[in-house]
Amino acid sequence: MSNLIFELKDACFSYLRKYPALAGIDIDIRQGEKIAVIGANGSGKSTLLHMLDGLIFPDKGIIKAFGVELKESAFNDENFSIGFRKKVGLVFQNPDVQLFCPTVREDIMFGPLQLGLEKERVKKRFEELAEDLKIRDLLDRSPHQLSIGEKRKVAIASTLIIDPDILILDEPTAGLDPLTTRHIIDLLIEANNSGKTIVTSTHDLHIVEEVSDVVYVFSQDKKIVKYGEPDTILKDVELLQANNLVHIHSHKHKDKIHAHPHLHLDHHSHQ
Repeated sequence: MSNLIFELKDACFSYLRKYPALAGIDIDIRQGEKIAVIGANGSGKSTLLHMLDGLIFPDKGIIKAFGVELKESAFNDENFSIGFRKKVGLVFQNPDVQLFCPTVREDIMFGPLQLGLEKERVKKRFEELAEDLKIRDLLDRSPHQLSIGEKRKVAIASTLIIDPDILILDEPTAGLDPLTTRHIIDLLIEANNSGKTIVTSTHDLHIVEEVSDVVYVFSQDKKIVKYGEPDTILKDVELLQANNLVHIHSHKHKDKIHAHPHLHLDHHSHQ
């Protein structure tokens, strides 16, 4: 189908060829879809996102993007490489991986300059993002002086400014206060409404319904154990418990112990 962006068939990956990180993944991602990937730490979510961004390639099985098999040799072709980087943007789980320039302003402008994007359009986009993400007062500061929440907003801005067709976000709301989380979700919904494809990995089950049409649940075996609409997945408490996405929380009330499922929240994190 013409609107198919990513195709993964039996995609496997091991770090150093001996530490399995993905085991036989089959996923199709179409233009304009919102996809969420959920699972416990170490279940392969970040590895999948790095593969979608063309940073790593399968040991076994294949991944295609825009009808082309993604492998190292494809990225040796400068035209393909630049075209891919203009279309696909990744926000890393750890913002320090993305931020390396002396100032926030330079970090945000680094990608567009490297890709040779049209300057007036980039300038306009820069102003919009500084406003939307409330980072105007950070622009002349060093990224290393920022809080985790501020760094995350700058990392998101440095990806959004490229205006990619596909946005891939690894735990984009981790460590953020509720208001900033709201801003980022609104930005993602707006981007999707304008036709962009959104792929988000998250632990925060509260945002899943808004950021996805389809949810993939990863197990500790680095496999997809179930996928479906967010409403169906989030109601399956047994599935969520089995994959360490909710835990049984007990408390004492009038000398009786009550147990009930309790969501894992990123809201417990501190900035």
